[in-house]
Parts: sequence; C-alpha cells; structure tokens
Amino acid sequence: MGQRTVAIVGAGLMGHGIAYLFAHGGFRVRVQDPSAASLDSLPTRVVRICELLGTDPETVLSRIQCDSDLASAVEGAELVIEAAPEKLALKQALFAELERHAPPTAILASNTSVIPISAISERLQLKHRVVGAHFWNPPHLVPLVEVVMMREENRAAAEALIALLRSMGRHPVLVQRDIPGFIGNRLQHALKREAIALVAANVCDAESIDEVVRFGFGARMAVLGPLEQSDLVGLDLTQQIHDILMPELDVTPHTHPYLAERVARGELGMKSGQGFRRWTSETSQAVRDRLSQFLAQSAVAAAAAQANRCKG
Repeated sequence: MGQRTVAIVGAGLMGHGIAYLFAHGGFRVRVQDPSAASLDSLPTRVVRICELLGTDPETVLSRIQCDSDLASAVEGAELVIEAAPEKLALKQALFAELERHAPPTAILASNTSVIPISAISERLQLKHRVVGAHFWNPPHLVPLVEVVMMREENRAAAEALIALLRSMGRHPVLVQRDIPGFIGNRLQHALKREAIALVAANVCDAESIDEVVRFGFGARMAVLGPLEQSDLVGLDLTQQIHDILMPELDVTPHTHPYLAERVARGELGMKSGQGFRRWTSETSQAVRDRLSQFLAQSAVAAAAAQANRCKG
C-alpha cells in the first residue's frame, strides 16, 4: 500500500500546524495556498514546531509538498482539510472547487471554528462527505479536534475522520448537531461574555478576571470538565447555586458594548498595545512564551504516555 495523502488548503496560522501533524504521522501532505509568501515560509515554521517538540525536521519536511494550484494539490487525497480565513463566501467558493477536483471518495473537512458546516456546503451536490474538523490553535500542541456532522448521512465520514485522528494521537470529539461555534467556542465565549460584563459593571478589572480563572477554577479544568465537576460536588448543590446565580448572569444577546467600544477606538489587544489590558512587546511575548512552553510540555508528556500505553 502506498503512502496515504492528505491535502491542506491554507498555509497560514492553522494550516502549517495541521500539515506538521499529518506529516509527523506518516502521511504525504500537500499544502495549497495562493500566497507565495505563505508557501515559502511554511518550511521554516514547520521546523520551529519540530524544534519545540523535539522531532526530526528532515523527516517531517520530506513528506510536505507546497502547491499554489488547488486541483493538483488535492489529486489523490483521501482527506482534504480547508484552513482558509473565516469568511463564508471564501469557504463556499473553495468547497465548490474541492467538489470538482478532489477524488469522489475523499472526505472534505473545514477547520472553521464557528461557521456552520451546512452554510459552507450549501451549494454542493454531494454533502455526505463534508464535515467539520475544528483543530484548536496551535493544532500541534492542543490535542482536541471537534468533528462536526450535519445530519445522519455525514456520520460515516465523521467516524472515519475520528478514527484517523485517533490513530495520530489527537483527541477527536463528535459534535452531533451543526450549530454555530460547535461546543468549545460556545463554552469559551459564554465565559468571555460574563467576564466582559463584570469588568464593564466595575465589579473588578481585567487583570483580576484573568487571575481568578488562572489561579482558581481554571487550574483544575485541565483534568476536570464542568459537568464532571458538577457530578463531583453533587447536582443538588449545583442546582442550589443556579437558583441564586442564573438570574444574575449577563444575557446580552449581541456583542457587549464594552467590547464594541474598544474595537471602535482601535484597542485591539496585544497587536495594538491596548485591549482589556495594556501590553508592551515584552509583556506580549512573555504571555506567548508561557503558553507555548506549557502546551509543549503537555504535548510531550501526552505523547510519552501514549507510547507507554502502546508498549503495554
């Protein structure tokens, strides 16, 4: 049996990390992007991942091919992952091309983090092979992949993708309903909505919000999910808390004005030096380094545990 082929559409923030995962997993990977600059810089970015995780860059890069032409990039691929910018019209146009050029048996997956898969595939004739494959940033360090099915006819493609991802050491989760934001982003942004509302109401400042999460309940969330924690403390206690708390939580049905005002003023976060908090190039880089080192250590530990399980 020849080497299996995966095509990645998009060589940007997510695309190069996904390409690394499949190349490291033994697949032949073709990465397509219309930007020559993105394709030219991809090997350097992949090497940085190899250095971070202690893997052999020569072996990984030998399995990756860059291509500006979509049709040739997806030729013979068993899986195509679209990792283009979060623009619905762009994704719809790309999937129309993928339907024409990819092999009829190929699974077509979108890495969208929020757009419903039904909207992306709206114009396609054969939708049974189209699924979501939401890798989390950075994909080479965060093991979760949300695999999204639209309806029962997509289940076979979703289950095949889940099996493939598990074989590579990822942690796929099946999302059985195609809703905006899927699971993770709905949970994450529900937390952000309340956090923004607390700051806007002068309950505390942004630094305090981050400290409460990092040094409080966030410290246990890596090993204990929210419903698991509810079962741990008891659903009766959870209900008692909800009876008091739920009527008081923020229910703003749109972007909170506090956030919109900052965006309108150009306060965009680390890239502008001011967001909810003030940033310098040094403090911004320190956060990036802290996150990267923590996730890298977690990824290496998880890989070692997986290897020990396989030996056992």
